[in-house]
Amino acid sequence: MKTLFISHPHHMNKDEFPPTVMALGYFDGVHLGHQQVIKTAKQIAAEKGYKSAVMTFDPHPSVVLGRQEKHIHFITPLKEKERLIAELGIDYLYVVEFTSQFAELLPQQFVDQYIIDFHVKHVVAGFDFTYGRLGKGTMETLPFHSRGQFSQTVVPKLSFQEEKISSTYIRQLLKNGDVAQLPSLLGRFYEIKGIVIDGEKRGRTIGFPTANIEPIDDYLLPALGVYVVKIKIDDHTYEGVCNVGYKPTFHQTKADRPNIEVHIFDFTKDIYGETITLQWHKRIRSEKKFAQIDELIAQIQRDKEAARNYFRNLNENTCILAEKDVF
Repeated sequence: MKTLFISHPHHMNKDEFPPTVMALGYFDGVHLGHQQVIKTAKQIAAEKGYKSAVMTFDPHPSVVLGRQEKHIHFITPLKEKERLIAELGIDYLYVVEFTSQFAELLPQQFVDQYIIDFHVKHVVAGFDFTYGRLGKGTMETLPFHSRGQFSQTVVPKLSFQEEKISSTYIRQLLKNGDVAQLPSLLGRFYEIKGIVIDGEKRGRTIGFPTANIEPIDDYLLPALGVYVVKIKIDDHTYEGVCNVGYKPTFHQTKADRPNIEVHIFDFTKDIYGETITLQWHKRIRSEKKFAQIDELIAQIQRDKEAARNYFRNLNENTCILAEKDVF
């Protein structure tokens, strides 16, 4: 996949682009709804003999438009979004810089400059996609603004348990710590990448050595608490528990941001400075302040056993499903 970073105003024209079928959207999360839009664009491109493309924007419009809730942390930061879209087999990714000047484009100007000028032959977007100043352009107005230069496909709402699959819903689940529901919306477990950094090294003194993780990008972290996680290091995957929080048992005041500490089961290697991937499976409990260290140690042991039971059940269910496939 070829990625192009585009500043507004751009100075490109049709001759610089192959004819494409383009999926339009912000696509934070690249969730199952987004995937349906992107895969539809890819399928239509193959049928029509065109290249496939995705257009997204950076930063999030809420930051530029001064919304009350500004999205500065993401389900999929830009690099992760780029990787996931590439895995879907798209030929071109256009990342358009979202500025206040870009936001002032009238709907017709946006279509002229960022669809027609990009040699787009067919547009695919979700039913609720909007464009142009104040979001006045919609999928209903797009045929009028197309000037007859391209056609369009509107992808309907995709739901799970009567709830629309959306970035907003996924953000709410993360805010609540409900990571167990995310695979049904994302089509994968929620993951973040980070670097193992020096910590207080207190874990090893109480029998539970931990790796302190510094996220490498602006990931949206789940709610404070203890989680069942998998840890990917190089080509190996391990099981463990992760605490997201401020360690109130040891600290009277909160730091600027929560710590991410991972206890990896049956693991003794030195991984300081290495990049790892945390895969979030289930929340065990909220963060708690303990009066005595012994109480904390006992609780960590219970957390560890809960996580081992989770993986034991997960592996058993996987084996049962595999047997059904065989027989």
